[in-house]
Order: sequence, then structure tokens, then C-alpha cells
Amino acid sequence: MVRQLVQLRNYVGLGRKREDPVRDVAGLAHFLDTRASFVAQTSLYGYLRTRAGMRYPELFDDDPFVVSINIAKWQIWLACLSDITAYAGVQLARQRGASADQVRDIVRAALAEVLERTGVPEEAGEAFADNAARVRERIAGCDWSAFVDEEAAFTESPGALVEWAPIVDHLKQLDADIVRNSVRFRWQEVRRDLRRSLDADAVLRAGSSSADT
Repeated sequence: MVRQLVQLRNYVGLGRKREDPVRDVAGLAHFLDTRASFVAQTSLYGYLRTRAGMRYPELFDDDPFVVSINIAKWQIWLACLSDITAYAGVQLARQRGASADQVRDIVRAALAEVLERTGVPEEAGEAFADNAARVRERIAGCDWSAFVDEEAAFTESPGALVEWAPIVDHLKQLDADIVRNSVRFRWQEVRRDLRRSLDADAVLRAGSSSADT
């Protein structure tokens, strides 16, 4: 998870240069990976910090609890990756002349690059590979026209934090609405980032060129 922590550090501005425009599949993959990491980690650690209060640093001295945290952060990352990939597809599909199949090929290629680079982390738990496959299936079957508003793509990550956070169930039930809304709030700036940095025409051209070679 060291790579994700570095990405998080860079994303929030510690030693980070201005984000480059997203003009091809590799640039899109980088955006998807870093933003999924950012939302997953800030959401999970923020929730744990809120619930633990002054005892928050002590959580990381408990080895079994650290195992649970690691599993949770990877599962939440997958859910975040699923949502931001679907949203990126919607943005590309809105471009004039973009076909659904063309968009699907591009976002599937970007998603595959992220997942193949990540592999199956040892600390991610037994469910990681199966859930990664479900993310691929979701994107392969997306109907871009069905997303009618800005938040419609973000169906997986709010519930994933509630499901996977290593907090006792009765507390998570009490917190569920607030936790889901906190994740939805974190996506607002990410959506703005993508709209600012995405050169959709260039990505579509690059995707078409790759398909032709």
C-alpha cells in the first residue's frame, strides 16, 4: 500500500506539481488510480479517526486490527475505482460522435491498466480478486445513457465504507447515513478535477488509434 500512500500525499498537495491534462488511456488510468486511492483512504481513515477519537493512534498497535484495516482499504479502493471509472465513461460518452463501444473500450483499457499494475496485494484479503472481477464486469456492462446526473455513477463506494470499515456493526448502523454522505461529498472535488483535466477528444482519438494498431 506504500504506492497508494505516496499517491495520497501527492494528491493533497505535499510536493505535488500541477496535474497534467488527461489526454490518453495512460493518463486516464493514472487519474482513476490516484483519485480512487484518495477517496478510499481519506474516507476510511477519517471515519476511524472520528470513531476512535484520542485512541486513534493506538489502533495501529493492534496487529489483528491493522489486518482488518488493510483489507478494508483495498476493498473500499476497488469500490471507489469502480465508481470513478464509470463516471469517466459517462464524461467520454457525452462527447459528440463518441460511440458506446468506443467509450467502453477506452475505460476498460484504463481500468485494466490499473488493476494489472496493482495485482492482488497480499494484505488485501481473500475477496479482492473476486471483487476486482466484479468491477471489470460492471464497467463492461455499463449503459452510459442511464447515468442521468452527476452522482448516478457513484453507487458502490458509499456502501463499501459502511460494509468494510472495521467498526462494530451497531455503531456502523447508527453512522450509516452520515458515512455514506461523507463519501459522496468527497467525490465532488474529484468530479470537478476530472472535468477540468479531461481532454475527452484527445482521449477518444488516442483510444481509437490504439484500437487500430
